[in-house]
Amino acid sequence: MLLGLQNVTFEFGARVIVEDATWHIQPGDRIGLIGYNGTGKSTLLKVLVGQYLPSKGTVEKGRNTSIGYLHQDLLSFDTNDSILEVAMGAFERVRELEKEIEALGKLLEEKEDEKLLMDYTDKLHEMDVLDGYNIQYKTEEVLHGLGFTNEQINKPYKEFSGGWRMRVLLAKMILQQPDVLLLDEPTNHLDLPSIEWLEKYLLHYQGSVVIVSHDKYFLNRMVNKIVEIYQQELHIYSGNYEYYETEKAIRIDMQQKAYENQQDYIRQQERFVERFKAKASKAAAAQSIVKRLDKIERIENVTLERPNIKINFQVDKQPGKVIVTLKDVNKQFGDNVIVRDAVAEIERGDKIALIGANGKGKSTVLRIIADAETFEGERVWGHNVQSSFYAQHQLEALNLNNTILEEMSECRSGKTELELRSLLGCFLFSGDDADKKIKLLSGGEKARVALAKVIVSKSNFMMLDEPTNHLDMHSVELLAEALNKYEGSLILVSHDRFFVSQTANKIWEIIDHEIKEFKGGYTEYLEWKERMAKQAREEGRKQQEPKAKAQETAIKLQDTKNKPQEKQRFDNTELKNLQKKFQKVEAGLEDLKKQKTAVEAELGNPDIYKNATKFAETEKNYKAIQTQLAQAETEYEQLFEKIMEIESAMA
Repeated sequence: MLLGLQNVTFEFGARVIVEDATWHIQPGDRIGLIGYNGTGKSTLLKVLVGQYLPSKGTVEKGRNTSIGYLHQDLLSFDTNDSILEVAMGAFERVRELEKEIEALGKLLEEKEDEKLLMDYTDKLHEMDVLDGYNIQYKTEEVLHGLGFTNEQINKPYKEFSGGWRMRVLLAKMILQQPDVLLLDEPTNHLDLPSIEWLEKYLLHYQGSVVIVSHDKYFLNRMVNKIVEIYQQELHIYSGNYEYYETEKAIRIDMQQKAYENQQDYIRQQERFVERFKAKASKAAAAQSIVKRLDKIERIENVTLERPNIKINFQVDKQPGKVIVTLKDVNKQFGDNVIVRDAVAEIERGDKIALIGANGKGKSTVLRIIADAETFEGERVWGHNVQSSFYAQHQLEALNLNNTILEEMSECRSGKTELELRSLLGCFLFSGDDADKKIKLLSGGEKARVALAKVIVSKSNFMMLDEPTNHLDMHSVELLAEALNKYEGSLILVSHDRFFVSQTANKIWEIIDHEIKEFKGGYTEYLEWKERMAKQAREEGRKQQEPKAKAQETAIKLQDTKNKPQEKQRFDNTELKNLQKKFQKVEAGLEDLKKQKTAVEAELGNPDIYKNATKFAETEKNYKAIQTQLAQAETEYEQLFEKIMEIESAMA
């Protein structure tokens, strides 16, 4: 065992987080720590690392177990050092050795000393054992994987925002290679490419990993064990998140049946007692049953307790067909071009996911649409559009000294206090909770307040920037369900692949500083991307094959033409006709190949999917060209063999 809890009870104020909990982290474990918002996942990690002490029980840690702990509080760290320097801080001993070796080298230049030489040799050997000469390469590799460019890694750490700083600290932690890595919502700060890189990296990580995350896709790919905090207890499941969902349903079903069977048994026994307790001949038996019922260990009724936020987005007015149009939009930060002459349009009913790597400008484009960012070009609102904008900075923009109710009142929604309290109840702020100060709320609770403010607006067009951050998985599912029922239009930025797959009917991606649109959901988009990549690979291979075949054919034909016509025993008319036909088919074959390449380029352009009629016509054209090409190649080969046969006979 590397780390664990033994019969631990921990209370946070008057609230019990866990009671009599036992959990051991073994080598090779990749654990997903899950639970509803407010159950104490992050708190439990702090108990594991010793930041909080349990009121009962012990936290057990192996003598030489090293722990890496990534959490939000790390963001208070600041420095003028470059990102590369901060991340290379993982190799403390190697950095010390570098200084010691340099100092000893200077001393040995001044005088020869056998002891100094031995010390110098020992340190060089230790440096070699620690693979110290490759630390910069290793650090750069991890930083690149987490989305940093060569230019960025040499910039000062303090110039970067919170999300990017967290990536640097994650890189440092990974490079330290602790025995146990505790990650609190690591995907909140990563884009999709970086999440995929982290998945691959952690799958081959030698140590054990504990992850607090609401990302179903990430947990399904990453973990081999789930630990759920539920009703102040730890429930452990061997398997990924999908297995946990199935197994939990089975466990609840079994407990429910056991409870019902026991209740039936108890009722039968109680009826017997009630019927015969007054009869002398049965009184002893009745008394015996009463004693047995008193001793029986009662099975609890299964009541699935979970915080069900009730999200019901309302629309006040119906907008026109077009919600917003972007025309010739240009935006850059210094040398970093986000979009250039970009055009895009959002129509009524569109539910768009804006995806792509960090740094491509997703949030910037969202702010341009929301008129919260300066830009060159034109942005035109449609008729009757009422918009609302949910962004991460809005969580920071909440007035910390306000109560939740005061914050909601400032929205000027026209709702009475009673109506606002009723709405807050849907977001799990019931009774006195509505009078809590914002500064006392957790990240998840602040996110719920910001969402409630969006709902109050009754907008018919929503812009959502990472709305699932700080929400537990059940709340993410409820939000996705509510957005599917939402009668308005929306555009969202999210790194949560499950959430995007459940909500979007169109995908936008910023490619080469343009906004490219794919008409379809996230799953179809991924399939299309894979299909296009596969097609490109196959075309690259096919383009090489015809060239080689054509060269071979040309050589054979040239050899045939150069053969001396000594034994012409047949008429040349047939041969000449075949050769003319061969040249014509060859020219037609080349023309069809050019047509095929042109149509493939059209199909590779995401713009074509905006027009369903044009796409169907192009796809039909492509299939027709493929058929013609196959027929032409067959005729080409048959003619060539016939020509060779006649020329051979005439030779």
